[in-house]
Amino acid sequence: QVHLAESGGGSVQAGGFLRLSCAASGYSYGSICMGWFRQAPGKEREGVAAISTGTGSKYYADAVKGRFTISQDNAKNTVYLQMNDLKPEDTAMYYCAADETSTAGACNYVFTQLAFDDRGQGTQVTVSS
Repeated sequence: QVHLAESGGGSVQAGGFLRLSCAASGYSYGSICMGWFRQAPGKEREGVAAISTGTGSKYYADAVKGRFTISQDNAKNTVYLQMNDLKPEDTAMYYCAADETSTAGACNYVFTQLAFDDRGQGTQVTVSS
């Protein structure tokens, strides 16, 4: 049974930072696509970042490039999202997501289409001005 466990959300002031973690279980971790998407009240889901765990290829939304970094610890089957220079518009529920697709190209597609198979329960990020 697959499971994604997120942690690390919270409240910060603009310009601050947070690090989100997502531990995956039940997958063949070294060959999946993992990522984060977010949803603010009244808005559509928005992809944030993704990583192909087998190739290490990374993908980012334009809105977070240069501020957010996705990384992985294969020994812990965990993906991280380091969020720096946070802005009020980053306020949202952040969800970890995964898909059992092993190629970098497929991961990019899953990310851009938000076509992940599974997601976690979400963690709230609130940025005040």
